[in-house]
Amino acid sequence: MRCKNLTDIDATRMTTQIVLPGVVAPSGLQVRQVGIPVPGANQVLLHMEASGVSFAEKAMRRGRYPMQPKFPFVPGYDVVGKVLEVGPGGDPSMIGRRVAAALKTGGWATHVLVSADEIVPVPGGVAAADAETVIVNGVTAWQMLYRKAQAKPGQTTLVLGASSGVGTILAQLAIADGMRVIGTASPRHHAALKAFGVEPIDYADPDVAARVRALSPCGVDAVFDHLGPSSVRQSFGLLDQGGILVVYGIAADLDKKTAMLPRFLGLLATLSLWSALPNGRRAMFYDFWQGMLTGKAVARQRRREDMAKVMEQLATGAIKPMIAATFPLIEVAAAMEKSEARGLFGKVVIVP
Repeated sequence: MRCKNLTDIDATRMTTQIVLPGVVAPSGLQVRQVGIPVPGANQVLLHMEASGVSFAEKAMRRGRYPMQPKFPFVPGYDVVGKVLEVGPGGDPSMIGRRVAAALKTGGWATHVLVSADEIVPVPGGVAAADAETVIVNGVTAWQMLYRKAQAKPGQTTLVLGASSGVGTILAQLAIADGMRVIGTASPRHHAALKAFGVEPIDYADPDVAARVRALSPCGVDAVFDHLGPSSVRQSFGLLDQGGILVVYGIAADLDKKTAMLPRFLGLLATLSLWSALPNGRRAMFYDFWQGMLTGKAVARQRRREDMAKVMEQLATGAIKPMIAATFPLIEVAAAMEKSEARGLFGKVVIVP
């Protein structure tokens, strides 16, 4: 345990936050106690029941996440919690409701201020930790599959990292809708993926492309690639006529020393160039926040709509939550170390 004992803190008056002070190892995360914040107009105060560790926090602690806040700050990309208070003019009927929200930062705390425009009610019977797995990961999977790729039943998709937090949801959504899914993952997760209906391939196979071609000789209708510049050329080459490549990360560059912004801009330029080629194939980058393309209000409304859809899929059992491990908030260093280990199946969840 790397964090100090908090038993002498009056939890009714103070909130516990995890602070990222700078570019540090997971053990460098700090615990801070401050007064519980008061919600302002168009805000609600949540008692955090679940947050999580995503790719964003891994990148932020390295100082490699685009447009991240200046250090120090409280990480936590999404949160599930009970509404304790509403700000002036807010809806008092929300008090006591379990809700979910995407934040970008701030979720690693026992009490969290959230914009009322971002919250989505969690269906009854859905546990907080289960709901947490489908906030950012679920919306990402849903929007890539349906808003970007416009995938349809009967099509074949390739999911790189099918055992990841996003990958497990993406695969389940696609299969539930009658699509065929080929997925790369560590061999130790192949049995679990087969249980979903995924056709797994070893991600470390020296010729992944040949394995995909053996399963789908004409190519695939969609590829979902989170690795970035190191793999997109191969992914684009695996598309059938009319297929689409959706890139949603640059995970392969996480520990490199090269500047991220030039790599990112270069990737965007490459994807745009490929989409202009007269071969009927397209390539695009998926941005969770999407405000630059659609306007912030439209993007926010779509996030809420799509989060509600994924929550409903979870409530009905159409998809299942994939939790790799659960850690208490003050053991967040161990949670991050676990999340950064290779070969996880699902998402690491943090609870208070």
